[in-house]
Amino acid sequence: MFSDSFLEKIFDKVKRGERVTFDEGVRLFETEDLIGLGYIADFVNRKKNGNIVYFNINRHINPTNLCINKCQFCAFYRNSLDEPGAYEMSVEQIIKTLKPEVENGCKEVHIVGGLHPEWKFEDYLAIIRGIKENFPELHIKAFTCVEFDHFSRISGLSIEEVIDKLKEAGLGSVPGGGAEVFSQRVRRILCRNKISGERWLEIAEKIHQKGLKSNATMLYGHIETYEERIDHLDRLRKLQDKTGGFNAFIPLSYHPENTELEKRLNIKGSTGIDDLKVIAVSRIFLDNFKHIKAYWVMLGKKLAQTALWFGANDLDGTVVEETVTYMAGYKTERKATIPEIVNLIKTAKRKPVERDTLYNTIREY
Repeated sequence: MFSDSFLEKIFDKVKRGERVTFDEGVRLFETEDLIGLGYIADFVNRKKNGNIVYFNINRHINPTNLCINKCQFCAFYRNSLDEPGAYEMSVEQIIKTLKPEVENGCKEVHIVGGLHPEWKFEDYLAIIRGIKENFPELHIKAFTCVEFDHFSRISGLSIEEVIDKLKEAGLGSVPGGGAEVFSQRVRRILCRNKISGERWLEIAEKIHQKGLKSNATMLYGHIETYEERIDHLDRLRKLQDKTGGFNAFIPLSYHPENTELEKRLNIKGSTGIDDLKVIAVSRIFLDNFKHIKAYWVMLGKKLAQTALWFGANDLDGTVVEETVTYMAGYKTERKATIPEIVNLIKTAKRKPVERDTLYNTIREY
């Protein structure tokens, strides 16, 4: 069945319900048997989720790209409003942007953005309050662990107090960005000013302890090694063992165009083969995560559809306007319609299910 005999050992392990080790995870990335790797990942996924592939009707809002972190991999950030492409949105602009989407059935707003050099914590709370007051039924998934840390520093509040105030304002769950790769070596080069991987995990744990679900991500395809990828997945798996608070894992394919990292190191980003490997290895290694997302915004819709045969069981959602990847020169669409997503899932011979943010079924197709 497998051209790489090592995969036979892994397949036997997962059939017995045994956990893949760190070294085995690294070896999975090294295999040249892509189809065999996908077969195992698909087997694991079907045991967890059957034939179902989820999506949701959501809208991304990136309130500002002014940011003090200056990450080397990021084409999104600007230092000041004087720079070309810099922007900031008022609460009124955000409400105006969301109104037609909510009227057309949007169930979730996903909010991440830069660490604005002048905004106070109250400004971010005002965004959440404004959305909740105008759209009380809309689920608000907002702010990464990096942003939570920023809120704590600019307000003088503890992380626990920050979480409490955001929950009181209407926060429903937390996205998984800012994790990048937890390796200290990688972060020194990619995002020296960003919180450490340890701090990201610490804040995620506190979020879970406060009763909020979150997602987890990994940015790959730049300077990281296979060992650093597995180290990242292993730390997520350990925290999930402890809290059970992660909804989904979302691999994020690095897009180098217009970034400082591309200029310095001439990095080209991941290939389609690597994208599928990351999805598959994540599904096999993260045995305590039920959902693996093929984020079509970064993969492209056709490769995201293919990933449904390599362990993914979620295509994210309609998105409408994602700015972070777009500013890194990505050329695919920024929006997906419901019929388009349903067609992608059905033609992959899977069953489309519209979900809410917490994976409750809204509609089966």
